[in-house]
Amino acid sequence: MQYLYMQPDQIRQAIDNNTPVVLPLGVIEYHGEHLPVGVDCFTCLNAIGRVEQRHPEIVVLPPFYYGSASWAVAKPERNGTVHVDSEHIIPVAKDIFRGLLRVGFRNIHGFIAHQTEEFAQGMPTDLAFRFAARKVIFDFLDQESGEGWWGTEKFSSYYSGNNNPFNWIQIHPIRTREETKKKFKGDHAGLLETSAALHMCPECVDLNKIDGSLWFTRPGKDASAEYGNAAQEAASRDIEALLFPEK
Repeated sequence: MQYLYMQPDQIRQAIDNNTPVVLPLGVIEYHGEHLPVGVDCFTCLNAIGRVEQRHPEIVVLPPFYYGSASWAVAKPERNGTVHVDSEHIIPVAKDIFRGLLRVGFRNIHGFIAHQTEEFAQGMPTDLAFRFAARKVIFDFLDQESGEGWWGTEKFSSYYSGNNNPFNWIQIHPIRTREETKKKFKGDHAGLLETSAALHMCPECVDLNKIDGSLWFTRPGKDASAEYGNAAQEAASRDIEALLFPEK
């Protein structure tokens, strides 16, 4: 269910049911000459959309497109990358999360398809949202439960995981299971992302523009929509397993 189309009574029902709330995260970044700059965004939205089809009750927030793309791949001039410094993202992310907590949501998940190869350590966009989530939760707990909240009897089961408020907001890569990551190895405008784009938006892909001059795009010449569809389906199953671990 798309949040922008929800009425207040539907929002209240989602809160009461602790329904997963999903925030798609992306960047606007140069992906070689043969792909559009929105590939990371499309990948995330497509995978989440598949989960929504199977679980129409999930709440899908409007996507956040303006992440920290970096200029590691190519300079922005005449190439299209729009980079927003992570230090500027943090205040916006904090306001988003603070707003969602005040509405009443306690099962919020952000998903990202950009620079996830070092996710354990973190990259600028996901780190900005992860830091914002932690900071907002601490502030919210201090305000709602008072200083010393952790030491109260109410939170005595914190370490068991049954009463962990830091689970209220979590940030994930779209591919989490080891079998998925091994079968569909991450890249930048290579086999995986080109295949995904061929499946999601074939009209925006021109394989003839892969001329070998960019090393990271060369594997893209072997891309197929079938492989892209399989990769997106696997990613959606990973997301589904995180949102509905009991099923």
